[in-house]
This record gives sequence, structure tokens and C-alpha cells, in this order.
Amino acid sequence: MSSPYTGAHQPSPAPHQLPAAQQNHSLAFRVMRLSRPSLRPDPAALLRFDPRDVFLPEDALTSPDPSAAADFLQGLLQPPDSGAATTVPGDFTFRDRFLLHDTADALASPGLLVLPQAFGAIYLGETFCSYISINNSSGLEAREVIIKAEIQTERQRILLLDTSKSPVESIRSGGRYDFIVEHDVKELGAHTLVCTALYNDGDAERKYLPQFFKFTVSNPLSVRTKVRTIKDTTYLEACIENHTKSNLYMDQVDFEPAQQWSATILEADEHPSVVKSTIRDLCKQPILIRAAGGIYNYLYQLRPSSDEPGQIKTEGSSILGKFQITWRTNLGEPGRLQTQNIHSTPTPSKDVDLRAVKIPPVIFLERPFMVNLCLTNQTEKTVGPFEVFLAPSVSGEQKTVLVNGLQKLVLPLVEAFESINFDLSMVATQLGVQKISGITLYAVQERKHYEPLPDIEVKCSNFGVKFVSSFAEVNGSILVC
Repeated sequence: MSSPYTGAHQPSPAPHQLPAAQQNHSLAFRVMRLSRPSLRPDPAALLRFDPRDVFLPEDALTSPDPSAAADFLQGLLQPPDSGAATTVPGDFTFRDRFLLHDTADALASPGLLVLPQAFGAIYLGETFCSYISINNSSGLEAREVIIKAEIQTERQRILLLDTSKSPVESIRSGGRYDFIVEHDVKELGAHTLVCTALYNDGDAERKYLPQFFKFTVSNPLSVRTKVRTIKDTTYLEACIENHTKSNLYMDQVDFEPAQQWSATILEADEHPSVVKSTIRDLCKQPILIRAAGGIYNYLYQLRPSSDEPGQIKTEGSSILGKFQITWRTNLGEPGRLQTQNIHSTPTPSKDVDLRAVKIPPVIFLERPFMVNLCLTNQTEKTVGPFEVFLAPSVSGEQKTVLVNGLQKLVLPLVEAFESINFDLSMVATQLGVQKISGITLYAVQERKHYEPLPDIEVKCSNFGVKFVSSFAEVNGSILVC
């Protein structure tokens, strides 16, 4: 952590400092932000310093005859114990200075940490830490000093420090009183750090000093989501984009589903060359999202957490859940965000649901087969009776899969949140891949037609050909029927 009184430069105060009251005050506030130092590469660090450089004459490179200097320094440039030296006598180009003798040399790091020279950007989810110093620059002593520090936003005021119960007894001339305040940033937009002091000056006059320091909180990242529903499964895709000027290392990106959902993250299979170990699972490498627009995508599979059909149709069921995101910057400064609730695309609920449960894997031409169907009542009341039949094609095309026997199948009443299974006898009239289409449900009392069952593709084979193929596999010969 950087200190305001260490190093050659002091961190700059907060921008947009507003002037105090137009009167002479013995005290004044100085606000400095406490933030971690940074590593700054220095290209000059690649040019290695050699102690023998101090023996080189100033005109060694510009002299028309550098042989004298070369002879003089030959013993220094090529000592007897140096072996095969890379420096050639009389060659003062320093060409060997740029050779990388260690892998860390490529970083061009001088090994020094640089203190922040500006107030810097403040992002949502970070901890704002500030070093505040109240200085007495007058020749008089200030007594009974009551200090307050608070953060003001558009919605609230948060008290950070209050010495009303234990005032500072005195701040002598040229002295100061220092303290540190911290605040977890949870709102975007303009923030104001308000520092006030109530004190007695040398004339025993009670004075009030307010000072204001403004700063703006920005969003460090954005979360864009897409929701797709396929039958009973919902897929949630989240794209996280980095808006800061530094890399973010994601420690945790967890999706907390709502009560009626269970979530599973879908990840790509690891390469076979990756060695799996217990330590690797415990010490999972954080995901890097690069600065200034880097993105990373997450995919989750959501399923209803309850098997009861009635539980799915609850109030507020469009809420899928929310994300908990934690990260660190290059030097380990933490950040944490929680998104708002993510909603699914509203879909109209159906009173009853008709779906196909089981179909024979092989269907033979002009041979009856059974389609097992399930009718579910998704309401809190008893519904029915119903009729199931094959509706004619809207386009006028002739159907290739027809109902075998009675054209209408009558179903009894269905209790609330209950299901019934039944079989519908059908027959195929053509070979190849055919569609079962037009299976329609009709409520007798309400006189209401429900949407037909989605088309089902089946493969119809010739019974005689299938039999010959099976016989040839067993006996090694073909029998034509």
C-alpha cells in the first residue's frame, strides 16, 4: 500500500476539490487515495551496466584511433579468467549488453515499484481506501477538534469517521492528525467525500471547516446474457467484458439459480495432455480477462429443480437467478459484484400438455404400431373429458401415417396436476422417413381445440426385406419371401 509521505512524489489529491468557506482557517484537509503500487517496465534496464564502464575514456567511441584505448583496456575487457569473451578488443558497441542471460531479463523490469501519481479510476465492487490528514499550517494551536468523514451518493450518506465522543485534544502549530477510512463501493456515478472539522482556534473562537472531494465510480465490467429454451431445458449464456485498463483475474463466477431451478455449468473438455491432480483441482488457475475490452463466455444448463409439474408454474418463475463475481487485478486488489436477477423469456403457459413418450424404433409398412402418449393437467382443477384424433392436413397433402381403427380416442377426466398415459394405434402407408403429424387434443366440455402435437419423424421399412436381411446374418444365405 502506498503511503502519502514515502517516496519522492506524493499521490495527487482527489480531483474537483471544492473550496472551503471563505474564511481563514488554521486547519486544512489533505485527502490521498491508498492504492497498491505498480510494476513499470524500463527499456533502459535491458542495457546492462558493467563496472568496467567507469574506466572507458569519454572519447573512446569518437576518437579516430581507438586502438590506444583498446590496448589500455584489453586486460579489463578480457581478463585471463573470463574464457571466451563475447566482447572483441576495440569493439565498443556494447552488443553483448542486450543478450538475455536470464528469462526475467525479457520483462525489462528494474525491480522497483512505482507509487501512483494520480487519484486514478474507482470501479464498482472495489474498496475505496483513503488516507486523510488534517494539518495545522497556522502559528496557533487548535483545540477540541471534532472530525467527521462521510461519503455522499445520490441515494444515501454513509458515515466513515466521527470523533464527537472523543475529540482530538489539540493539533499544535505545524502538526497534523492522520486517519484512514475505507468504503465498499456499491453504487455507480458521482460520489462526494465530505470532511468536516469543528475546533477552537487560538482566539478561543469556535470554527467550522467543511471540505468536499468529488470522484466518479465507473462500471468495471458488463455482463450480457442470452436465454434459450429447448423443451424442458433452459440454456443461459453469459458474456463478461472487461472495461478497466488493467487485466482482471476472475477468482469466482458463480451462477446462483432461483429456488425452482438447478444449474450446471457446461465447459469444454480438457486436452488429453492436461494432467489431472488433486492439487490442480484445489488451486484452480483464475481466468484471465484482458484489459480494455477482453471478454469471456460462460454457458449454464438450467432444469426445473422439482419433478412436480405444478411447481414449475409458480409466481415469479421467470426469474432464473443471479451471478456472484469476484476478481483480482495484477497486484491482487480484490473486487466483487452481484448482478441483478436474470429473467427468462416469458412463454405462455398451457393448461394441459400432450407429448409423445415412446415410439417403436422400427416401423413396418402397413403393420399397426402403438404410439404411447402422455396427457398432463397443469392446472389446479379437474379438466376433461378429451378427444384425441388426427386432424387433416392444412395444405391438403395426403398423410402417410394414419390412425388405425377408431378415428377418435376418448379420454376420461384428469385430476389437478395429474397425468394419464394412453396408446394410439397407427399405421404407415409408405416406405422411408415419414412424419406423424396432426395429432390433436379436443376438450369436449369447453369445446376447445389445443395446438397439435409437433411432427414426429419415423422410419418405415418393408417387412419382407427386413426379414431377409436378418435371416442372411444368421445363416449366411438369402431366403426370398
